[in-house]
Amino acid sequence: MTASEAAALAAPGSGEHGGHDAEALRSLGFWLYLMSDLIVFSALFATYVVMAENFAGGPTAKELFHLPGVLAETLFLLTSSAVYGLAMIALHTGDARGVRLGLVVTFLLGLGFLVMELREFAQMIAEGATPQRSGFLSAFFTLVGTHGAHVAMGLLWMLVMLAQVAAKGLTGPVAGRLLRLGMFWHFLDIVWIGVFTVVYLLGVV
Repeated sequence: MTASEAAALAAPGSGEHGGHDAEALRSLGFWLYLMSDLIVFSALFATYVVMAENFAGGPTAKELFHLPGVLAETLFLLTSSAVYGLAMIALHTGDARGVRLGLVVTFLLGLGFLVMELREFAQMIAEGATPQRSGFLSAFFTLVGTHGAHVAMGLLWMLVMLAQVAAKGLTGPVAGRLLRLGMFWHFLDIVWIGVFTVVYLLGVV
């Protein structure tokens, strides 16, 4: 073994053990990010609950919300999460084609969810239910819009990962990023279930 090889092995973060340490640190950092995001959404939920009855003479939740459409959005997002789970099974078996297919289907379902949400926003605004109309609408657009922005970022991340899988294959770093993307996507599902329950279901009861 040469002196340079020995120095490389002795360097912090080098070798297989160092790679595992680096990946563990990335996972920990991502968990911390998700916890901070959870705090943000908790604050938005609390704000919405406080403002939910402040209609200021404007349209109410019962007048604006159409549950069939929201149920379709929910089905799109939950199905996308299940498909991503199948992509992760393909990842563990080394099936790059299965991973790419799962990412594509997940992307299309997530895009369908986002398009339906944007159409809902556009229809509400066309009817005069804008964010500045009342405290209820301000809180609604902030909470639901923040979730939608996260979904959009998740879709962008999926496109990046599709390119990386195609270019690099299922290498260790790529697999780690795919796993963190899965954590993010499932987190958005959990948040949406809260939105569907607190905002839409309770809004029409």
